[in-house]
Amino acid sequence: MRTVASLCLYALLCGAQTPPATPTAEEAARLTALIRSAPKLPWVASPLAIQPPTAGWNTDYISSVAASANGETYLIHRNLGEDAVVVIDSRGRVLRSWGKGLYTIPHSIRLDPQGNVWTVDSGSSVVLKFTPQGKLLLRIEVGEVPADRRGARGTTDIAFGPGGRLFIADGYANARIVEYSSAGKRLRQWGTPGTGPGQFHLPHGLVLRDGVIYVADRQNGRIQRFDLEGKYLGEWNHLGKTFSITAAPDGDLWVGTHARNVVNEAPGWLVNVDRKTGKVLGYVDSPGLHSVDARRQGEVLSDPGRGNLNRVLWHRMMR
Repeated sequence: MRTVASLCLYALLCGAQTPPATPTAEEAARLTALIRSAPKLPWVASPLAIQPPTAGWNTDYISSVAASANGETYLIHRNLGEDAVVVIDSRGRVLRSWGKGLYTIPHSIRLDPQGNVWTVDSGSSVVLKFTPQGKLLLRIEVGEVPADRRGARGTTDIAFGPGGRLFIADGYANARIVEYSSAGKRLRQWGTPGTGPGQFHLPHGLVLRDGVIYVADRQNGRIQRFDLEGKYLGEWNHLGKTFSITAAPDGDLWVGTHARNVVNEAPGWLVNVDRKTGKVLGYVDSPGLHSVDARRQGEVLSDPGRGNLNRVLWHRMMR
């Protein structure tokens, strides 16, 4: 829970904007009641164990997962002594890996419509583009990282727009969305610290679907929506501390969330949300919600949650 001093500091940094309301047990109870009132989806959560390629190999914390159409799963983890990017098959066998020495805090991994692999580093604010085999194609240094901060202080996620446009959430220090061309040229940015429309308190995840950018504004406890030029379209503030978001092939959104009054990444829910209305269509309980990706209808992957090495979570609709 925030102290009075931290709330005052937040207001100062945000230009005297009103800080987010202090999370309460009543707010958490309302969120739990909302989730539980929706259908609990008839899914089974199966840990997909990764087969270590060498003795002593482990992933440490798996920060993000991405599901390819061909059944391969891409993940990025934080054991910096090993390759950070790992590709596994449906049995957990490591097919290939790369990236040792390239990262400070691996944060997100996404696949673009062409199957290229993009990674986002929240410590260095460097975004990297690879082929599916690991060949480096593009490096974007978002920059403007505060020199007086350590740890997570930069970019958090990436989404892909028409014509190769790239939208990067620069969440931990700069509270903004930055747009780049497909060649890595910065085009524009929007967002400032705060709680008002178009402001952010840690944009942690984002996804684009049918011309709408959905941003998981984590510490503000909401999903904000924008058009491709950064125009504010509205928000949903009923979904808790929203960590992750992805667009499923069937058109709905999946959001990883839990109440705002518990520690970060405590077990919570993967919530199926109507992308037009924000209505909760269903949910599954999940210990991992930092990252979520949908391979196809009836199959959703997530990180396994902190403390779970060498595995991802594979949520599947029961047949």
